[in-house]
Amino acid sequence: MRITRKRMLVAGALIMGLGVLASASGELWTRGTAHGHTYSEADVPAAPVALVLGAQVYDDGSPSPFLAARLDIAQRLLEAGKVRAILISGDHSRWEYDEPGSSEVYLVARGVPASRIALDYAGFDTYDSCVRAKRIFGVREAIVVTQTYHLDRAVALCRTEGIDATGVGDDSVKIYKEPWRNSVIRERGANLKAVADVITHRDPIFLGRQETTVQEALS
Repeated sequence: MRITRKRMLVAGALIMGLGVLASASGELWTRGTAHGHTYSEADVPAAPVALVLGAQVYDDGSPSPFLAARLDIAQRLLEAGKVRAILISGDHSRWEYDEPGSSEVYLVARGVPASRIALDYAGFDTYDSCVRAKRIFGVREAIVVTQTYHLDRAVALCRTEGIDATGVGDDSVKIYKEPWRNSVIRERGANLKAVADVITHRDPIFLGRQETTVQEALS
């Protein structure tokens, strides 16, 4: 019994160690790939498109503070002439839940022309959003907009999938301490998943037909 218990403890420690090593490797990959391609809002080079990654929408259709902060950055980039169109990629897997549609309503209510907005309703995760931006919407160069804890992974995935991506991150919602802390913790596992997605080169959950809405928004 003592030998079995000792073996179990050793095996558990080994598994835990491998998990930590894998998580650290994922973080190193995302940071290394994104290095030199993340900027402040004021310093980011111009690109045709801002790719806004989805986040939670409330039951009344209003964007959460995390999503609203991303949309505000995209609007300012558009108004400053840093981008000419905004692609919003998010989850609309259920009829009653619509991240891209709610985001469009938010931006239009604040003066952004609907003609400058394109919507991707099947951006179910960051990898899917990047792959679909390239393969479905034809995006070749973009400024990725998200929170700073997520930015390296988002830029790394988009660049790996063939988009000349830079990134701008938001820190304003750090005031929501618990959601921010939880998101930072989840990001460790998400980095590992990102590496697995790149290695397997899986297809997004949904591909569908090619869209011309980004080109129309740029014209």
